[in-house]
Amino acid sequence: MQWEHYGSDSAIEAADVVIMTDEVSKVEKAIKISKKTLKIARQNIAFAIAVKIAVLILTAFGISNMWQAVFADVGVTVIAVLNAFRAINTKNIY
Repeated sequence: MQWEHYGSDSAIEAADVVIMTDEVSKVEKAIKISKKTLKIARQNIAFAIAVKIAVLILTAFGISNMWQAVFADVGVTVIAVLNAFRAINTKNIY
């Protein structure tokens, strides 16, 4: 083991972000990707909570039953996964 690499290995393990090249512009791209991902995650959470509240209210009034709640939950999960696929497309970010 080479001792001169031990400090940099520890720093890489402890760091949240590591820049491996001299291109500082990649930091800007990483920030844009993270903002887009966070926006999509918030959309998914808001949509899931809204649908669950709607089904809860419909069930309280006797309009909805358990099977509709199950289908709504599965539907929200599928829609959230499909919405999350948008985070993969990072070509138009930069």
